[in-house]
Amino acid sequence: MDRPDPTSVLFLCTHNSARSILGEAYLNHVGGGRFVAHSAGSTPRSSGQPNPLALRTLQEAGIDTQGLRSKSWSEFRSDDAPWIDLVVTVCGAADQACPVFPGAPAMVHWGYDDPSAGDAPDAVKLQAFQDTLDRMRRRIDAFVTLPDEALTPHRIADSARRLSDV
Repeated sequence: MDRPDPTSVLFLCTHNSARSILGEAYLNHVGGGRFVAHSAGSTPRSSGQPNPLALRTLQEAGIDTQGLRSKSWSEFRSDDAPWIDLVVTVCGAADQACPVFPGAPAMVHWGYDDPSAGDAPDAVKLQAFQDTLDRMRRRIDAFVTLPDEALTPHRIADSARRLSDV
């Protein structure tokens, strides 16, 4: 498995229906060919469909949602899986053990509260999704401006960890 030119990032969250989908779509939106993003979860939604409020949030922000789906992290553990340079866990608390991925990518935790949690009205949840996307934008926008030397296999985890406070 050869390392591709763009830096490849895998966003992980339990159901791969909200936060990790937002991260995947936004990084692909602003990555400018330097980055390629994927997302997955330990127990993806059985329907394969991301949370409708996540899709709405992205669409309202002008971000393409074509091809987004809720998928298992096992898709990224096979021999023919895409190369991954960095795994970013986005659940509120990093309390779940992650599997080992081919190539031993760097790992970092950027925690966000689950915007779909609870039984609030959709309008309240939609605002939570928008707030989550705004927080993710700040980190991802800073990430995509990092110089190439900050994205090398030996430095990418430290570079991404420094953005945890952004």
